[in-house]
Amino acid sequence: MKIVSICNQKGGVGKTTTAINLPAYLSQKGFKVLLVDMDPQANATSGLGIEKSNLSKNIYSVLLEQASLEESILKTKIDNLYIVPSTLQLAGATIELISSMGREHKLKKAIDSLTQAFDFIFIDCPPSLGILTINALVASNSALIPMQCEYYAMEGLSQLLNTVELVKKNLNPNLTVEGVLLTMADYRTRLTTEIIEETKKVLGEKVYNVIIPRAIRLSEAPGYGEPIMRYDKNSQGAAAYSRLSEEFISHNSNNNNKLQQNEQSQTQEENKILESTIKVEETGG
Repeated sequence: MKIVSICNQKGGVGKTTTAINLPAYLSQKGFKVLLVDMDPQANATSGLGIEKSNLSKNIYSVLLEQASLEESILKTKIDNLYIVPSTLQLAGATIELISSMGREHKLKKAIDSLTQAFDFIFIDCPPSLGILTINALVASNSALIPMQCEYYAMEGLSQLLNTVELVKKNLNPNLTVEGVLLTMADYRTRLTTEIIEETKKVLGEKVYNVIIPRAIRLSEAPGYGEPIMRYDKNSQGAAAYSRLSEEFISHNSNNNNKLQQNEQSQTQEENKILESTIKVEETGG
C-alpha cells in the first residue's frame, strides 16, 4: 500500500481535479484505491457524487477519534474506488486539534488501524500548509504536487518543498516527492512553454512528462459528480489523466505485477466469454 498526499498551498491549481481523476483511472486499471478528502471545502467528496450533508461519519469525526477510518469509508460509483468524505466542520479541526496530544499523527494513526487492503491511498489536502496538510504529509509515503503553468507558481512550489523537507526531517523520515504535475497548460501562450522548460530545468525527473491542459470539460465534470472518464471520456483532459495514471504506475513499478495480473485475468475472462459465444453459435443455441 502506498499513501500519496496531493498538495499545494495555492488554490485553483488542479489539486482536487487530480485527486479525483488520477485515482479514478487507477481504479479502472484494477487497483483498489481509497481517496481521503482532507479539504474542508469537500470538493473531492461532491466531485465523486457523494452528498456531503448529513454524513455522520467523515474525516472530521476520524481526526477527533469519534469514528474509525474504516467505518467512514464510502463506495463511489467507480468500481474499486472508495472515499472517506469531508465536511465543512473540518475547518474547525485546526483549532480543536491544537491542544490534542500527537496532533500531527492523527491521520497516520487512523490509516495504520485500517484492516482493509488498498493498493493506493490518496489524500486531497486543503490549500494551506496548516495542521491538516501536515497530518497528510506525516501519514504519506510521498507528496504529489500539482503546479499551474504560471510564474507565481514557482514561488509557492519552493515554499511547499521546504515544508516537505521539514516534515521529513522532524516527523516522517520516509517522505519523498512523488512528482510535480504541471496543470492548466495553455499552449497558445509562450508563457506556458517557458514555465514548462524552466520547471523541468530546475526539478528534472521529478516533473511528470504528462502535462494537464486547460480544459473546460475538466472543470465541468465535478459539477455533475463525475470524474472526467465518465463525464467525457474522449476529451483532452480525459486523455491526459489516462496517460498520467500510466506514468504514475510506471514510477511505482513494484505494482506493475498486479497490473499485469489484472490484465491477464481480464484477457482470460474475455477469452472464456468468446469461447462460450462461439460454442453457442456452433450449436445454434
